[in-house]
Amino acid sequence: MSQPRPGTRDRRAMLLEAVRDGSGGIAELAREFGVSESTIRRDLASLAGAGHVVRTYGGALDTERSPREKEREHGAAKDAIARQAAALVRDGDVVLLDAGTTTGRLARHLAHREGLTVVTNGVDAIRELAGFAGIDLVVLGGRLRHAGEAILGESVLAQLRHISPDRVFLGADGVVAGRGLCCSSLEQSVVKHAMLHAGGEAYVLADHSKLDQAPFSYWTPLDREHRLITDEPRVDVAFPQFAQSVIVAGAPEIVGGAAHHE
Repeated sequence: MSQPRPGTRDRRAMLLEAVRDGSGGIAELAREFGVSESTIRRDLASLAGAGHVVRTYGGALDTERSPREKEREHGAAKDAIARQAAALVRDGDVVLLDAGTTTGRLARHLAHREGLTVVTNGVDAIRELAGFAGIDLVVLGGRLRHAGEAILGESVLAQLRHISPDRVFLGADGVVAGRGLCCSSLEQSVVKHAMLHAGGEAYVLADHSKLDQAPFSYWTPLDREHRLITDEPRVDVAFPQFAQSVIVAGAPEIVGGAAHHE
């Protein structure tokens, strides 16, 4: 007696696991699950809409790990970067924090400060700061993208036009000199670009695993002055393209000179 086919919800969960294991072709997935190619396309469209996969021609690629999975990766490096970034924030500043696990750690280091205004679209940062009365927390409202726990959308862009923070801190899935910040969705890349141009000073927080990496197909151009804060101690040797605009977390001195344009 043949086994019953899984329901739509179960099939999509199994499909996501198959994509994460390396299966990506429409025909291959249809054979594996015993359904039509059109059904697989609908399932992939649903998973892409929820932010779990990004569609490609003829198949799908796994996108983001869950925020909790990201949080566990390179934790010591992220914390060192967050501490370095927190040291740049002055009393009374208005700070704009991008969504992400490293910016969430930065929020944790700012939580006990007094007199700061923190504007953010990141659930991690909101979670870290919500219980501290000394922080004036401004939450950018929009649609929650569950995969990265980021609040995105036209309403976020509209609100950013009314804010001029002293310092902006951005996260990224990858940083490539001459190209910018690699993002997992077009919507996210547009919001990051608006954040980059919103404030006085702009910083990118990226641990060594993000340098010169491009896991996705969407980009935020780094087309204004910025600094990169990383934990890579040999960044000027291993990644000379970043050497002129880098702050190395924990280092006694800043590597390179003034921030540059990419």
